[in-house]
Amino acid sequence: MGKELDGLGYLPLHIILSKLSPSDIIKVSCANKRLRGSATDDSLWAQICYQELQLSTPQDDHGNPLPCFMLAYQLWREAFSMYPWPLVKRVKRCWDKLKKWFNNNFPEAEATLRRGASESDIEQLQTLLKVKLPLPTRLLYRFHDGQELPEKRNPKTASGSWLGIIGGYSFYNHSVNVYLLPLNQVIAKTRYVIRHLGFSSRSKCIVMASSFTFSRKVFFLNCTNGQLFVGTRKPLTDGEMIPCVPNTLIRSVHDLYGEEQQDAMLLWLEEHGRRLENGIIKVRKEGDDRSINLFPEVPPLCVTTVTNGVQVRASAVFIPEFADLLDEAEKFVFAYSIRMSLLPEGCVINGMTFVSCQLNRRHWIIRADGEVVSSVDGEAVIGEYPLLHPGEGEFVYQSCAPLPSPSGSIEGHFTFVPGRLADPGGGPFEVQVARFPLEMPDYVF
Repeated sequence: MGKELDGLGYLPLHIILSKLSPSDIIKVSCANKRLRGSATDDSLWAQICYQELQLSTPQDDHGNPLPCFMLAYQLWREAFSMYPWPLVKRVKRCWDKLKKWFNNNFPEAEATLRRGASESDIEQLQTLLKVKLPLPTRLLYRFHDGQELPEKRNPKTASGSWLGIIGGYSFYNHSVNVYLLPLNQVIAKTRYVIRHLGFSSRSKCIVMASSFTFSRKVFFLNCTNGQLFVGTRKPLTDGEMIPCVPNTLIRSVHDLYGEEQQDAMLLWLEEHGRRLENGIIKVRKEGDDRSINLFPEVPPLCVTTVTNGVQVRASAVFIPEFADLLDEAEKFVFAYSIRMSLLPEGCVINGMTFVSCQLNRRHWIIRADGEVVSSVDGEAVIGEYPLLHPGEGEFVYQSCAPLPSPSGSIEGHFTFVPGRLADPGGGPFEVQVARFPLEMPDYVF
C-alpha cells in the first residue's frame, strides 16, 4: 500500500487524506515518510479546523494565535478532552452564531461577554452549590463565563443595564433586560434566593440569567433534569415556575459518552440565535439606549396594516414574571407593542392628501381561546394623542393584557382625524389593526 501511494502526486494524496477523520490521518501518517509529510501539511489541518471548528486562523480556545492549524486542532482537542467532541462543536457553533450577530448588530453587548471559565471555576460552583451542571451548560461556560454586569441597577442612569444578550421589553413602568450571569453571580444569586426567598436547595435549581433593571425577571436551571425555568408572580416557595424549553427536547444531559446531549440552556441559546439571525427580534433604540427588544418584528407574530396612508404594526410577547398560574381570570399576561407611522405619500382620503393626521380614540377587542373577554373603547393611547407626519419615525407604545388562557388575540382600530385635532381637515376615519396573536410560546424568554 505504501509503495502504491508513493506514486501518487500531492493533490490526489491530499484529497484522499481529506476524506479521513483526524484520528485516521494520524494513524496513516505512521505508515511511511511520504504519508507523514502529507499528513502534517498545514493546509489539510486548516481545512479540518474550518470544517469542525469554523476556525479561519490558527488559534486556541481562548483566541490566542498559534503558528499552525495542526497545533490548533491538537490544543482544542486537549482542552475539551473530557467532553464529547460533537457536543463541543455544537456549543461552539451556537456561540459563533450569536457573536457574529452581535458583532454586526450590537457590538456594545458583545463586548460584555467574558472569557471562558476554567474547569476549576466550574468545580468550585458545583462544590459550593452542591449541584452537578449538565454537560452542555458546562461547555457553554467554558466558552464564555456569562457577561460583565452593569455596576448600577437604575436603567435611567446606567446604559449598561440594557446590554443583556437575552434582551427584554418595557411597558408602563415595567422594564426588563436579561443578562447571562457569570459563575460568581450564579453562586451569589442562588445563595440569595435560598437564604432570603425560601427557595429550597434540594431542588438543585440555580440562577442562570436575570434582569438588571429594577423590574425582576429570573431564570433557573434545574441541574438534575437540565430544564430551564423562569419565575412567575408568586413567591418561589409556591414552586410556580414556567419551563422555557419543551421537555421532550431535553436528553442525555449528564451522558459523557453519547452524541445527542442537549439541555435547556443550549436549546434556549440556539433558539435565541435563530430568532436574532432571522430578524424575528431586533435591536431597538429608546432614548439614548439600544437593546434587544423581544417584541416580534416579522409575520405571523407581527401584523402590519395600512389605512389611508397610516401604517400600524402590532405584536405581543408573553410576560412570565406577571403570570399567576393559580388565578383563574388573569393567569397569563401579555404585553403588546403598537408602532404607527404615516407613509411618505401622506394621509390620503377620497383623493385628498394631508401632511398630517392625529389619533383621537382607540377600540380593542381582546379574545381568549376565541371568546371575547374584553372590549376597550377610549380616548388617546397611554394618555397621548400622537400627531403623525410623513417620513417621521414610528410612534411606539406598549401596553398589556391579562388572559385566563395561554392563547388569545387582539384586534381593533384607531380613530384619526386628518390634519390636527385642533384644526381637522375633515371627518374622522378608522385605521384598522389586524388581529395579532397572544400566544404562550414553546421557548420562553
